[in-house]
Amino acid sequence: MAVSRALRRLLRIRILEEEQARLAMEAVLGELHTLEHALAATSQRDRRGRRLVEASVQTGELPDRVAGAEETRTADRFSLALRPQIVEAAQDVTLLREEYLAKRVERRQAETLIEDSEARDALVADRRSQQALDDWFRSRLHRAGEDVEP
Repeated sequence: MAVSRALRRLLRIRILEEEQARLAMEAVLGELHTLEHALAATSQRDRRGRRLVEASVQTGELPDRVAGAEETRTADRFSLALRPQIVEAAQDVTLLREEYLAKRVERRQAETLIEDSEARDALVADRRSQQALDDWFRSRLHRAGEDVEP
């Protein structure tokens, strides 16, 4: 008995579902990396602002001091806005990773079903082939015995 079309169709569906889950996970993972890079850029902006304030203290330039303080405040606001988004994106990545792994398991189960069915079919074919060889050999011996008797 050959592997049913339904099983092959199920495997194709599982492969497509796994691929879609992987792509969704990678998209959210890319978004998470973008947010993390934005947070790193915000911390660099904060450092630049602090250095500008320190430099203005030494030079006495008031506009540099105000600009540095504003850079630091802006960096803090961006940081406060980015952190909850990063947490949410990380949670989304976790959920999508679990979904992807579940789809992967489903695909592997379908593959295992098909492999088991193919192995059973191969075993049956081998038995039939051996049976045919045995029958041929028996008939040959039987014919050889008839030739010897007369």
